Amino acid sequence: MLEDLMDLFVDELKDLYSAETQITKALPKMVKAATSKDLKLAFASHLQETEGHVRRLDHIFELLEKSPKGKTCKGMKGLLEEGSEMIKEDADPDVKDAGLISAAQRVEHYEMAGYGTVRTYAEILRRDDVAKILQETLQEEKSADTKLTKLAQQINVQAKSAAAA
Repeated sequence: MLEDLMDLFVDELKDLYSAETQITKALPKMVKAATSKDLKLAFASHLQETEGHVRRLDHIFELLEKSPKGKTCKGMKGLLEEGSEMIKEDADPDVKDAGLISAAQRVEHYEMAGYGTVRTYAEILRRDDVAKILQETLQEEKSADTKLTKLAQQINVQAKSAAAA
């Protein structure tokens, strides 16, 4: 039962913990499915960052004296299932890479919304120590999204050209 903002805060953190752990399992598949060297590197780099996000969340739960377990992020599960469908798609390599970027950016935007929310809760709850950690992760998620956007600008043009060939 969610009785107050602290309960909601912990519940949302558990949701993010579940999301991040799901992402650590999905990213190696994205690396393998991507054909662009730059996209493979971006996914591999973000896997390392995501593992760091899980460690940060573990630290936050220690600070709050709570357990990260007990929740499955259904939203992330759905987003990752869509990404998995793209991996299985029979498509031109550039078109597939464009689709993988699209799927990855949906994930990033979901995470940015979640981290922005819990960071704000932490500030309201006067947990500046936790808010600072969450802000760091939020910045990394925004940076990953920006990198994907830059890659998409190149890969989407290649995907367009694939149809003309």
